[in-house]
Amino acid sequence: MAMKLHNFWRSGTSHRTRIALNLKGLSYEYIAVHLGKEAHLTEAFKAVNPQQLVPALQADELGAHVLIQSPAIIEWLEEKYPTPALLPSDPQHRAQVRALAAIVGCDIHPVNNRRILEYLRKNFGADEAAINAWCGTWITAGFDAYEALLASDTKRGGFSFGDAPSLADVYLVPQIESARRFMVDISRWPRIFAVEKACNELDAFRRASPSAQPDAV
Repeated sequence: MAMKLHNFWRSGTSHRTRIALNLKGLSYEYIAVHLGKEAHLTEAFKAVNPQQLVPALQADELGAHVLIQSPAIIEWLEEKYPTPALLPSDPQHRAQVRALAAIVGCDIHPVNNRRILEYLRKNFGADEAAINAWCGTWITAGFDAYEALLASDTKRGGFSFGDAPSLADVYLVPQIESARRFMVDISRWPRIFAVEKACNELDAFRRASPSAQPDAV
C-alpha cells in the first residue's frame, strides 16, 4: 500500500509519526512541507489538511480521506498494523504508556509548538532567551514527572516501559530533540537520557531523526 506523509523535518509531531511508521516497518513517500517558508499556509496544502498543520497521512486504502493529527495517525497505524505493538496488552499497562505519551503530547508539546512561539515573538516581543525560558519551563515540568514515573516502575527494562519501544518512546524522543534546541540540559534526567540512548540504537529511530530527513537544513 502506498502512503504519503506530508511533514516537516524539524516538526516534533512529524518526527513521532515517522518513528511509528518505521517501527511498524511501513514505507512511505516523504512530502516536505516547509514550515519556515510557510508552505503549510498555502491553498494547496489547505486542500490536504484544512487545519494547515503537519503531519498529514494519505494512503491508498483511505481513498480520498486524509488522516491528520499525529495521535490519530499513530492510533490508526497501531490498529491497522498491530505488530509490532506500540501498546502492551494489559489494560493497566496500556494506560501507563498512554499517560507517559500524554505528558509529552498534551502538556509539553502544545505550549511549545511553533505557532505558539511565533505568537509570543510577534505579539509579546519575546526574544530567543525568553523563548528558551518559556519552553524550558514546560519541558522541565513534564520531564520531572516523566523521570519520576520511570523511577517508580521497578519492572521497567531499557525503554520507557518494558524491554521494547512503545508509544511513550515514540513521543519522548522527539521531545528530547526539541528540548536540546531550546537549550535544556537533558543530563539532569538520567533515566530519560538512558531511554533516548536505547532508542537511538534502533534503526527506526535513527532514520526518523530530523537530521536524516531530505529537507533538513
